[in-house]
Amino acid sequence: MDPLDAGNQGGAARSAPDQGGGGRREGGTLRQPKAVWATAGACVVAFMGIGLVDPILPSIAQGLHATAGQVSLLFTSYFLITAVAMLLTGFVSSRIGGRKTLLVGLALVVVFAGLAGTSDSVGQLVGFRAGWGLGNALFVSTALAVIVGAAAGGSAAAILLYESALGLGMACGPLLGAILGNISWRYPFFGTATLMAIGFLCITAFLKEQPKPARRTSVLDPLRALGHGGLASAAASAFFYNYTFFTVLAFTPFVLNMTPYRSGAVFFAWGVLLAVFSVAVAPRMQARFGSLKVLGGSLVLLAVDVLVLGYGDHTTAIVCTILSGAFIGMNNTVYTELALGVSDAPRPVASAGYNFVRWFAAAAAPYFAPKIEEWSDIHVPFVVAAVTAVVGAVVVVVRRRALTLPHSRLRSSGGTPMTEELQPRHAAEDGVGVFAN
Repeated sequence: MDPLDAGNQGGAARSAPDQGGGGRREGGTLRQPKAVWATAGACVVAFMGIGLVDPILPSIAQGLHATAGQVSLLFTSYFLITAVAMLLTGFVSSRIGGRKTLLVGLALVVVFAGLAGTSDSVGQLVGFRAGWGLGNALFVSTALAVIVGAAAGGSAAAILLYESALGLGMACGPLLGAILGNISWRYPFFGTATLMAIGFLCITAFLKEQPKPARRTSVLDPLRALGHGGLASAAASAFFYNYTFFTVLAFTPFVLNMTPYRSGAVFFAWGVLLAVFSVAVAPRMQARFGSLKVLGGSLVLLAVDVLVLGYGDHTTAIVCTILSGAFIGMNNTVYTELALGVSDAPRPVASAGYNFVRWFAAAAAPYFAPKIEEWSDIHVPFVVAAVTAVVGAVVVVVRRRALTLPHSRLRSSGGTPMTEELQPRHAAEDGVGVFAN
């Protein structure tokens, strides 16, 4: 069944997500078809690409005789293209199908990651990262849809698998970057190209062709979806949060000023906390305190953590960098669920609109943080990041009615109903059988 159109083949008859759904066989999270594992494995590598350059940013700056601000554009170009591409992913996948969209995205990553390793100037590297961002957008935005469409055990198990892949990729990216980058800053790019090429072959071999949806998605559909007050509020809050997130990810390596190995170890620990809190802690906290309270509280704690990071000594900065992974993991989980469930738009369309807004902040933070340091001092970028996290929390508080859902059907992976204030709708309610992140 196509990931973007469950309605084509009996979407209304799909069973509840915790019952396997869509005629798929029952099974635990780890008992999945080869197609699911192939896609999830490629997801790990795709998310590795986000943090891959973290430990080697100073090395790249030195190797290409570039400033911190110029090297930070590696993130800006990547996420700027990713944001714009979010308007195109549904347009493309609804016309050529999920499998072909994944393969196109993977092929682009292989080509541009390989070219990035051959760069002779920071301008070339920034340009190749932009092409990499386009490929990654096509792949990542479609991957969860494909996983849910092919997974056994229902949507909850598939989402847990996807979040695990995200966390593992975010944790292992800096580690791989450190190991290969200690040899040469070029090697992490060649390593990513190689791993994504393996992912391309695995998906080609194990993932079957999927039928195209009956209704094609327009480029403007995600923008129209943002007309919903709840989705617009979630996107606005996530925009400010993402500025904080990527200030930590893109600017902190220059502040820590460590060797690739040590920087990689710090961000590996950061990624482990991100994964654990995203997959294991956040659902339990949501069940106990409610999703919006968890999100608001986590944003405030992230603001405090970032502020201490900016003004603490070197050891304190390391501890706070690692600790920020816990709050970022919590936030990622809740924001994803908000984007998927708060509006009446089909999930892929709503998610594309939400991601279109929030990725602009991911592009802005790496550019402005070094600029703010040039205009002031090294502490102020973290003050700004702390303020944006608080603004994100304020949006959640002020717009809590728009962000509250009156009904709930999706259960957590442990079978416990999610709190009523934040629950994604069931596939049959909107004719879309999957989530798209």
